[in-house]
Amino acid sequence: MEYRNLGASGLRVPVLSFGAGTFGGSGPLFSAWGTTDAMEARRLVDICLEAGVNLFDTADVYSAGASEEVLGQAIRGRRDAVLISTKTALPTGDGPGDWGTSRSRLIRSVDDALRRLGTDYIDLLQLHAFDASTPVEETLSALDRLVAAGKLRYIGASNFAGWELMKSLAASEKHAYPRYVAHQVYYSLAGRDYEWELMPLAADQNVGALVWSPLAWGRLTGKIRRGQPLPEKSRLHDTAAYGPPVDDQGLFDIVEALDGIAVETGKTVPQIAINWLINRPTVSSVIIGARNEEQLRQNLGAVGWSLTKEQIDMLDQASSVTAPYPYFPYRRQEGFAKLNPPLV
Repeated sequence: MEYRNLGASGLRVPVLSFGAGTFGGSGPLFSAWGTTDAMEARRLVDICLEAGVNLFDTADVYSAGASEEVLGQAIRGRRDAVLISTKTALPTGDGPGDWGTSRSRLIRSVDDALRRLGTDYIDLLQLHAFDASTPVEETLSALDRLVAAGKLRYIGASNFAGWELMKSLAASEKHAYPRYVAHQVYYSLAGRDYEWELMPLAADQNVGALVWSPLAWGRLTGKIRRGQPLPEKSRLHDTAAYGPPVDDQGLFDIVEALDGIAVETGKTVPQIAINWLINRPTVSSVIIGARNEEQLRQNLGAVGWSLTKEQIDMLDQASSVTAPYPYFPYRRQEGFAKLNPPLV
C-alpha cells in the first residue's frame, strides 16, 4: 500500500481508505448501501488492515450515528492501528441546534461522535458542508479549541465550493487557526467537475483530496451498459436521486473504454476506474466501500499496478466534457491556456 501526506500535514494516509457508510445501515438511503453489523464490520476491518488500509471514514448522519457506533465496535482493542475520519454539519434532528457548524454544535457533535466511536480523539474531523449562517471565524476558533483539547488531530472540509474553502483557509492564516488539510470531494470518471476549480485550488493551497463515490454512485461497476436495463438488484433503483447526476450517454462511452482496458489488463472495470483516480493531481486517498468481503477484496485490487499513458489518454478522452464558464476559455483558447495551464 502506498501512503501519502494528507495535504499540508504530516499525517500519512493510504491511497485507498475505507468508507463505513455501509455499517449499521438504516433508512431508505443507507440501508440500500448496506447493513453491515459489528461482527461483519470487524472482518472487513481485518482485511483492510492486512492490506495496509488503515483510514476509515464515516459521518454522524450515516444511519443516524449507527455507522460510527459499528465502526467503534469493529476497531475496539486496536485504536492505535487505525485512523478515524468522521464528519459533521448536516442536520441530525429537527431542532435549531441540530445542524450547522456553530461553536455549540461542533462541541456537542464532537463529544457525541467520540462517545459513539468509543475513543477519546478523532484523527480527522471534516465539515460535511459549508454553513453560510455561521461566521467562518466562529467555526475555526471552535475547531482550534477542540484540537487544543486533544479531541481532534486534524481538520478538513467536504463538499465546499471554491470560495468557501478559500475563505476558510484565509481566515485560518489570518488568525493562526488550524488549516483544513483535506477536502472530501466527489470525483470520478463520470464526474470530473472537481478539476475545474477545486483541484487548482487544492494544488495551490496544498489541500489533499479524499475522493468519495469513485465509482459514480455505483454506475462504474461494469454492470450498467448501453442498451441494457438497469440490473434488478442495483441499488440505483432506490438511491439514484440522492447522488450526483450522470449523463447516460457519456457514462456508456466511459464504460466501453473501461471494457477495452479490462481486456488488455485483466483488471475489472471498478479496479481500472479507481486506479485512474489514484494518479490524479492532489488526490491523497480514494475512499472505497464494500458490503461484503468479495467487494472489498476486488476494490483492493485497484493498487499495485499502473495504467499506461495510452490507457489513461483513452479514459481521459472518453470522460472529457466541456468545462463551464469561466473555465472553458482556459481549455480552448491558446492565450488563456498559457496564463493558467490545466493540471490534467
